[in-house]
Amino acid sequence: MPDLQTQFEQAAKTAQRLSKRPDNNTLLQLYALYKQATAGDVSGKRPGFTDFVGRAKYDAWAKMKGVSKETAMQQYIELVNKLQNA
Repeated sequence: MPDLQTQFEQAAKTAQRLSKRPDNNTLLQLYALYKQATAGDVSGKRPGFTDFVGRAKYDAWAKMKGVSKETAMQQYIELVNKLQNA
């Protein structure tokens, strides 16, 4: 069985070519899990109120604060598998 990092990298590739585009909330969840798994807790300033997309991404990632890299990877893999089989 491939290690977690390999599974995560494969899931990231799979997420790029899903046959059906996920809804915005699911996309934000994917983004937040990916960022938490690759960069750790959120950093930098929260985007201004005129940057709706940047602000939504920042907020989604901020909700992941404290989640371990491994847990975020596992949740990302599970979500991508669920989307792929939907």
